[in-house]
Amino acid sequence: MEIERKYLIQVLPENITDFPCRMIEQGYLNTEPVVRIRRDNETYELTYKSKGLMTRQEYNLPLTEEAYRHMLSKIDGRLIQKRRYMIPLENELIIELDIFDGDLAPLILAEVEFPDTASALSFSPPEWFGEDVTFSEKYHNSYLSKV
Repeated sequence: MEIERKYLIQVLPENITDFPCRMIEQGYLNTEPVVRIRRDNETYELTYKSKGLMTRQEYNLPLTEEAYRHMLSKIDGRLIQKRRYMIPLENELIIELDIFDGDLAPLILAEVEFPDTASALSFSPPEWFGEDVTFSEKYHNSYLSKV
């Protein structure tokens, strides 16, 4: 189960480069239901996500690089490329700050995953977070792959 809140970001934290960064590219084989392939640095996976906005089922299966490369030609829409910074918060929460590259730039989104729905609903974001877009489908990566 994935429980997360998502926010638009207008201004990056000054010390962004102090945090670990991963290079991610992902494409969608299907968007209803979501079936995604992803390269996260040198790790490859196939992901299924159910419908939902803040809460959804998520299943990840490992892929070989060869399988990933084979499926790249089968994606529907654009290949999303982004840099993901991992920024710790209190209560063992992590901000996943995605800075999109290519034609999705200058889009920046922050996601925070939670252990339960109550924690997600009571979350107070840091001051530098912008608009809460958790309940907007247009900020799902599967949607962004098609616009």
